[in-house]
Amino acid sequence: MCRYCFQPMVIQPIAVARRGGFMRREISFVLNGTIHHSSGCAGDMTLLDWLRYQPHLRGTKQGCGEGDCGACTVSIARPDAKGNLVYRPVNACILFMGMVNGAAIRTVEGLATCGNQLHPVQEAMVKNDASQCGFCTPGFVMTLYTAYQNSSGLAPEEVDDTIAGNLCRCTGYRPIVAAAASLNDTGYENRHNDDLDLLLGLDSGQDVCCDKDGSQFMVPATSASFAKLYAEHPDATIIGGATDVGLWVTKQHRKLEKMIWTGGVAGFDAINDDGDFIRINPAVTHQQLLSYVAEDLPQCAELLRRFGALQVRSSGTVCGNIANASPIGDLPPVLISLNGAVELTKGGTSRLVKLENFFLDYGKQDRKVGEFVSALLIPKGTKPNLRCYKISKRFDQDISAVMLAADLEIIDGMMEGVRLAFGGMAGIPKRASHAEAALAGNPLDIAHFKKAGAALADDFTPMSDMRGSARYRLLTAQNLLVKYGLELISGKQMRLAGQGLAASLDGW
Repeated sequence: MCRYCFQPMVIQPIAVARRGGFMRREISFVLNGTIHHSSGCAGDMTLLDWLRYQPHLRGTKQGCGEGDCGACTVSIARPDAKGNLVYRPVNACILFMGMVNGAAIRTVEGLATCGNQLHPVQEAMVKNDASQCGFCTPGFVMTLYTAYQNSSGLAPEEVDDTIAGNLCRCTGYRPIVAAAASLNDTGYENRHNDDLDLLLGLDSGQDVCCDKDGSQFMVPATSASFAKLYAEHPDATIIGGATDVGLWVTKQHRKLEKMIWTGGVAGFDAINDDGDFIRINPAVTHQQLLSYVAEDLPQCAELLRRFGALQVRSSGTVCGNIANASPIGDLPPVLISLNGAVELTKGGTSRLVKLENFFLDYGKQDRKVGEFVSALLIPKGTKPNLRCYKISKRFDQDISAVMLAADLEIIDGMMEGVRLAFGGMAGIPKRASHAEAALAGNPLDIAHFKKAGAALADDFTPMSDMRGSARYRLLTAQNLLVKYGLELISGKQMRLAGQGLAASLDGW
């Protein structure tokens, strides 16, 4: 028997006292078209465990347990600022139960309508013989379902990215892609619109909490409540999308005593225009950022497309990624090259720190006890010379061996404002000051980029690990700088994916 105690699904609300007020010890959500109130579950209980053992919805599968295989994919929907439901595919295996409060969840069992009429996605899978052993099929169906409900992501050029987070070991991708293409050709018939009406009937404006067996998951509803809670409990783990912390439970079997979630706070999921800056609030996901910057910063958007699978991008948060401070994270070098800043808040006091100064040493940040990352600020404007290069063993869903984000201005034929930020080359994301100095004030000539590449040996002493040796990392970083120079000089971009190398070299 699992250590969680599975109580009846509908229980009367219980108020649990905390300093400064009360939190409702019950979460409310919509599951397959029915309102559910759940209490008595541990804070670190995952949605997958709850689905399979309490309502016994076992179509959602347990695969890798870390958000890579997609077998556990379910749909989660919330209203956007315009009041329309936005559907996201998420990995139920690393999603904590408190994170479904105020949302509409659909599992594969909830797609067919009355009379057992299959959903169009299910019909397409059947007609195209898109299932073999069947273990992965529910996850594929739910990923395609979210795309279908959103009326996007099923075009031929989009399907591969849509299902990149779903693995099929029977090599059945061709018929699955064919099923998706048939849906795109026939148009979209929206279903399950009643979920929105049910969500509007929920009381989602109150602080709530999952609390049992010494594990507490707190869901504050306002920014003031969040700041107060964290000030009272600075030892708590702040949860964004749980794409990292979820693995602490599923893989490391750690018991998390206190967690505070950013996703239930009103306004925390917004990207704001502050005039000179784009303000990214704590619960903004990578997929939201990708959509927001796609036009002005296409290089950043292309990198984000490789930032995990759609399920991971739909859950993982930008601020959480920065607070995690991974030395091989893809996003910090880009934000450093863009001269981004991080806002840190403790109680009612906030301060700004340049992102390049936020990372002090491996596992160490300029973040005081009780402070949390309350926003990221990115200067507005297009960056025509911004380039982002990610080197990894796989194109999709892989950690970088080396990451370079580079930007500069060309003024009167000279390179100015050079910013070169690397990931994977040191214990922290870091600028290459010696290489920058080799470029700054010089004309746009490949000889200077080669000199800058040589100067990287003064900037970094890379480590060797399973992703690459120190020599490989240094040589790769040097080659990326030369590639950056060639692209700026030629006005072309070399890519091994997408339209292919031949198209990139056309006319060279």
